[in-house]
Amino acid sequence: MNSPDRGATDFAVDLTNCDREPIHILGHVQSYGCLLAVSPDWFVAHLSANCQEMLGLDPDTVLGVPLTEFLPTETVHVLRSKLQLLDAGDSVGRIFAFDVFGDGRLFDASLHRSGHFYIFEFEPRTATGADGSEMAMVQGLISRVQRNRTVEDMAQDAARGLKALIGIDRVMVYRFEEDDSGTVIAEAREPQLEAYLGLHYPASDIPKQARELYTRSPLRLIADVNDTPSPVIPAVGPDGKPLDLSLAATRAVSPIHLEYLRNMGVEASLSVSILRRGKLWGLFACHHYAPFYIGYDMRSAVELFAQLFNYELAQAETDLELAEIDRAQGMHDRVLAQMSDGQDLVDTFDFVAREMADVIPFDGIAIFSNGHYQARGLAPTEEEFMGLARFLNTAQMNQVYATDCIAERYPRGADFAERAAGLLALPISRSPRDYIVLFRQEVARTVNWAGNPEKPAEVGPNGVRLTPRKSFEAWQEVVKGRSAAWKPGERRAADALRVTLLEIVLKLTDEAAEARQKANDQQELLIAELNHRVRNILNLIRGLVSQGKGGAVNIQAYGEVLDARIHALARAHDQLTQKEWHWVSLKSLIRTEVRAFLSDKADRVHIAGPDVDLSPTAFTTMALVVHELVTNSAKYGALSDSSGSVDMAIELRPDGGAELGWREKGGPPVQAPTRKGFGTTIIERSVPFELKGTAHVEYKVTGVVANFGIPAAHAEVSEDQETDATEAVTTNDVSDAKFEGTALVVEDNMIIAMDAADMLEHLGASSVRTVASVADALHAIEDAQPTFALVDVNLGDETSLPVAERCKELGVKFVLATGYGASDDIIEAYPGVPILKKPYTIEHIAEALATLF
Repeated sequence: MNSPDRGATDFAVDLTNCDREPIHILGHVQSYGCLLAVSPDWFVAHLSANCQEMLGLDPDTVLGVPLTEFLPTETVHVLRSKLQLLDAGDSVGRIFAFDVFGDGRLFDASLHRSGHFYIFEFEPRTATGADGSEMAMVQGLISRVQRNRTVEDMAQDAARGLKALIGIDRVMVYRFEEDDSGTVIAEAREPQLEAYLGLHYPASDIPKQARELYTRSPLRLIADVNDTPSPVIPAVGPDGKPLDLSLAATRAVSPIHLEYLRNMGVEASLSVSILRRGKLWGLFACHHYAPFYIGYDMRSAVELFAQLFNYELAQAETDLELAEIDRAQGMHDRVLAQMSDGQDLVDTFDFVAREMADVIPFDGIAIFSNGHYQARGLAPTEEEFMGLARFLNTAQMNQVYATDCIAERYPRGADFAERAAGLLALPISRSPRDYIVLFRQEVARTVNWAGNPEKPAEVGPNGVRLTPRKSFEAWQEVVKGRSAAWKPGERRAADALRVTLLEIVLKLTDEAAEARQKANDQQELLIAELNHRVRNILNLIRGLVSQGKGGAVNIQAYGEVLDARIHALARAHDQLTQKEWHWVSLKSLIRTEVRAFLSDKADRVHIAGPDVDLSPTAFTTMALVVHELVTNSAKYGALSDSSGSVDMAIELRPDGGAELGWREKGGPPVQAPTRKGFGTTIIERSVPFELKGTAHVEYKVTGVVANFGIPAAHAEVSEDQETDATEAVTTNDVSDAKFEGTALVVEDNMIIAMDAADMLEHLGASSVRTVASVADALHAIEDAQPTFALVDVNLGDETSLPVAERCKELGVKFVLATGYGASDDIIEAYPGVPILKKPYTIEHIAEALATLF
């Protein structure tokens, strides 16, 4: 059994084991043709020894002589013209039935460039294949190839066609595999010959250098393996180098290869390259069991046949690739559509696995993303995969990685080889390295080798590699530990999906980064806004404190007035917070203030007209204005006795602004203030100063009449219109809310805790203990169980809900305090438990106590 044309080039010889063998190979020509090497000045520099016999040229008289000295002028002209038509590179020109000497002797000539020489080869014209019928046959033979749909069927018809064309004993189609080994995929032979179809050949049978030469020179003929080649004279040129005969059609081949052919009984061979996109796809390897010469006409027909077959092969494989691309594109589109809403890869893993199974067969699939591992089917465990992932991290990151034998590349893969022998890994991130990995289980198979691939040669006189095998019997090997190979189309589809998933991952990463940036920007904005508002509030409170001093009768009265104003602001801010600092209803502001301050007199305030929403700035301003109007009326005006009332009217102005009217009636006579206190200043100047609106106040005997103009920039018609006036709201008197027992205050702000303790002692607590943490609170409850607990929900970096839970378990009455407002989850967790919103007063605590005791 032989490798098709093993060692058929000079490059296949081991140049390290002998000094003279390369010269022998490079400097000999087969006997069926002669060769001339001409320098650019058209002096003969080299010629083969058989030129004297074939052309009648004596080397002693021809070397160094211009061509015109022994060739007719017309012949030299034809040769020059033909050379002019040659393209750069490895192109070869041919002249058929050429009367070189003008004496009737016909030759077929071939000419090409070799370095700085022009090489002419002459072969005597023979009757073999000289009728021109060869070219006519090629089209019909290629038509038979075209009818097939698979590469294997095309190759089989091509082998039959080429055998019919040249009449040689055996034609094989030899395909190179991805590991550079080769397989005979088609064969046409004489019936008595042993079949080589399906035999496998190791990569060493046709070395890399030989494959490169097959790419450059597509046809190589050995007419007689027992022929005596003719040396090139001289063997080396003036530069000390032999003539490069790589593209010479008549160049002799390695004697090692000739011995190889003789060992298997072959006496003549023809090798024709099969190229795919400029790369060596395979060979037509032809053998004959007697000397067999093929003339230039036939060789040209064979080359044409091979070129057309190359085209049909490229078309067939392109069709297959396009079909694969269509399937891969469909998978790409479906995966992209599924994940366009920002779903994580892990969440869509099952969908991606199903889509990939329709394009790339596999037995198991796993995903490793953001440190999470999931697998389906036959796959390594998570622990096994961690080591494999580290191995994959060493591979090139911008392409898929495939192997049909994991253990061969990653020895620890032998531990799970029965489940996963081969893998196809898709990197789907930049850093850290995340993967989707497809696995295939072991497929034990029998490979028929053309001789034992482990012993391709024996030791001989020229070394191990220079003695060919003598036994060519089929040698079988059972291959284990390998999966089915990953086809090029499958790897292309995987790479396309890798790019798709990487785009999605990067898109999600960019979106997450953008969202984080937006969140950071928003947080910075909120912090800045919070800082601004807190400073404004502090400044406002500072103003309330300092400006309110002048009208105070005593410190107690001053404290009560200041406390009321601060709580008016707090109520306004509560309403703004509930509306997320958006515009808030004016009627809701009035009702809240009336209910909070007037209690049982609330039904004596009537509101008429449409509701309007106020901007946050206007809402805070109007909260203080309404508060001062209500408190002044309760102290000195219509609401100070049991008979008076207040009518408030809201009107819309044509310019989009609003008017708020205040009219007291039925109360005691009113006198204008002899001096303007801080409260009067707030009423008369806040709206003009802060809102750029108007304020007009009259102190009539029958009651105060006031009108406030709110500009359109701070007022708009409310979408939720109500016509109600107010609702009466009752509050519990502090005197009715006294209780006996001990109290616990859980609060991390010392001043607030002290204030709350004072309020509870005023309400009757025998003792009050204050703590600032959950641990201290739980310890205090176990040490001395209190009668009542006031628990602030948020304590710095912890919440006090465990304290509430413990109070609930022990039956201790408690209320919850919060600066965030009463959230739904707290209300649901503790139904019936009062919620105090900061800032709270003794009245708020009293009201809460009244509901508990």
